[in-house]
Amino acid sequence: MWRFGVHRKHHSQVTSTSVTSAVTSEISTIVAVATATSSSSTTALPLYAQCGGQDWVTSTTCVSGASCVYQNDYYSQCLPVTASSTSVSSASASSSSIKPASSTATSIAAVTSSTISTSSTATSLSVAISTSTAAAAASSSASSSSSLSFRGGVNTAGYDFSVYTDGSFSGTGTTPPPSQYAHFANQGANVFRIPFAWQLMTPTVGGTIDSTFFAEYDATVQAALASGDDVYVILDLHNYARWNGAVVGQGGPTNAEFASLWSQLAAKYADNERIIFGLMNEPHDLSSLSDWADSVQAAVTAIREAGATSQYMLLPGSSYSSAGTLPTEAGPYLLDVTDPSGGTDKLLFDVHKYLDSDGSGTSTECVTDNVDILTTLVTWLQTNNRQAFLSETGGGNTASCESYLKSELAYVKSNSGYIVGFTAWAAGAFDTTYALTITPNSDGSDQPIWTDAILPNLP
Repeated sequence: MWRFGVHRKHHSQVTSTSVTSAVTSEISTIVAVATATSSSSTTALPLYAQCGGQDWVTSTTCVSGASCVYQNDYYSQCLPVTASSTSVSSASASSSSIKPASSTATSIAAVTSSTISTSSTATSLSVAISTSTAAAAASSSASSSSSLSFRGGVNTAGYDFSVYTDGSFSGTGTTPPPSQYAHFANQGANVFRIPFAWQLMTPTVGGTIDSTFFAEYDATVQAALASGDDVYVILDLHNYARWNGAVVGQGGPTNAEFASLWSQLAAKYADNERIIFGLMNEPHDLSSLSDWADSVQAAVTAIREAGATSQYMLLPGSSYSSAGTLPTEAGPYLLDVTDPSGGTDKLLFDVHKYLDSDGSGTSTECVTDNVDILTTLVTWLQTNNRQAFLSETGGGNTASCESYLKSELAYVKSNSGYIVGFTAWAAGAFDTTYALTITPNSDGSDQPIWTDAILPNLP
């Protein structure tokens, strides 16, 4: 994110459904895949799509097996009619959303929705699988527990204050107010991103973690984790792929020095599956994208070798982690990054996208909801059977940003099979006069951008 007078960035369906089905040996299996052809399917909303709320003027009809359920005054959603995400019975079919996993999955192609029937002479089993707007897919070797459920939350800045886009640092960091975590979690937030300066964590590049700073940072992490049993925390290295002006693996810190930081952090959080490792904030102006992918691979490998074998990681691209450039710039190289723990479902692409005229996140006025860019991203993710996380987006407390951000996040939520979550920028140590503030007011009330745009799109 831009701050302290430094301009930092320029952000410049076909459905593929992979299905895993386990049937006992007593049942003879026949699988039939069919697309919905009735005229009513053209107007029915997909599972988990928005179907009502303030100013909602389109359809309120959901696909078969789902119903439009009121969530709050701003949002109603198409949800399965049964409690479980996937119901299998001899008498009826229910709907489920299947998320993508490993790129090695065996796929069954479909369009918008499909029905898969399994039968024998004694038992007829039917599972209806309904996809979201951008489609949903699953690995033939993955279980539902391997996919991250939809996340929505907040960046709580402070420890990154005075990190410049050249990776230099001149401050001391500021502790985000711990009370904010319960404040937001009580309203439904289930993920927090906590940025930090590399120089605070290891005062010398490649050196040992500073125990005093880590104790302070970890206290913040623990406050966030304690705000809810299902709350995740993203540890965000906020240095733009640089240390004091020099690029990681490209004349600056070596890959080993970069990996050393993540190895040490991974060892400290190896036993906590609710930690997400955000490898680097907003790399930019990289001379070699393939070399950057090698740097990312070094960090991924170091984290797994340190014993953190189950946590998710956010893999950052180029052009300030632009969601718009990922498919054509760093994305093709990052596809080759491997997880020593196996598969790729724990390797999420880290993307950012702001809504102002130059995409910098510096203006309080917004001009787009980014749906066109995010649609292109989702198509690329779908093609490669991968997922991304929108770890920075936001806008000012203005009518334009409230409208556009609400639309953007609604799109993200309806395509949660591929964009698995978001963290809005920003609260934490920012005061309420900051241009993109979502910091609560002193009386405990929230900013309009939170109430009108973010809150309706939380999980």
